[in-house]
Amino acid sequence: MATNRIAHTVWTGDLLKGSGVVSFDSSGIADQAVSWPSRSEQANGKTSPEELIAGAHSSCFSMALSHGLAGAGTPPTRLETKAEVTFQPGEGITGIHLTVRGEVPGLDEEGFAAAAEDAKKNCPVSQALAGTTITLSAELA
Repeated sequence: MATNRIAHTVWTGDLLKGSGVVSFDSSGIADQAVSWPSRSEQANGKTSPEELIAGAHSSCFSMALSHGLAGAGTPPTRLETKAEVTFQPGEGITGIHLTVRGEVPGLDEEGFAAAAEDAKKNCPVSQALAGTTITLSAELA
């Protein structure tokens, strides 16, 4: 069964001096402020589209990797994934780097790296972002 998740943003003003608020309608989690300076300079307590993508990518990748490892008979004890989304003003998103560190009893580094590559390739967010270069570092704890 398909699911839909909904968020909306209210923006006021122009790009450089304006600001907005992202509301997460489906979950009801806290509204998040956004602005051009928080996107192109320092966050200063506000989020950005790239940070939201990083959150989506790190969680999706972790789910895909956990599922793949369990399906192979080596369920993880713990996975910690960081997604770093690089934004270059005037160019856009220029790359995403995933870093995962896992605790997976019974699995060696080579097997973990292969499972992580498979998850990177097959997680739905990676697939949605296929036009962007996605790199990966994977290691066991």
